[in-house]
Amino acid sequence: MVESNIKFSDLVRVFVYGTLKPGEANYKKYCAGKVVDVKRAFVQGKLFALPMGYPAMTLGDNQVYGYLLSFSNPRILNELDVLENYQPARQPSENLYNRQTIEVYEPQSTSLGWAWVYLMALEQVEQLGGFLQPDGWWSGCGLTAKYSPYL
Repeated sequence: MVESNIKFSDLVRVFVYGTLKPGEANYKKYCAGKVVDVKRAFVQGKLFALPMGYPAMTLGDNQVYGYLLSFSNPRILNELDVLENYQPARQPSENLYNRQTIEVYEPQSTSLGWAWVYLMALEQVEQLGGFLQPDGWWSGCGLTAKYSPYL
């Protein structure tokens, strides 16, 4: 058995709910071969489908389903920031998404700790014509099976 030098605390954890999920449009380019752990998970928020073909999440009280991805290389955040049109030095209103930490839960509602997530302001969602996904699940290409907390 090969021993890993990666400590869990050294991992960069990102909750993904859209095109970065396994099987979706951006997973292969940004995540494949870089992810060291994948867990089905959910967070508290509101999920919206945007007419451009990708989702947005805002803060809220609903459950949003996706995956907790863990990466060993912290530079992944730079790549994801570019994809999500987020620059930390800009005012939040100038970014398409803003990156912040959020508590993530496994399907049985046990906390998995905290992870990064990309959120959009509700005003921006409304301007872009987003519509609520009441079941908390988004799939753009139909390759990811509908999430079930009972799997």
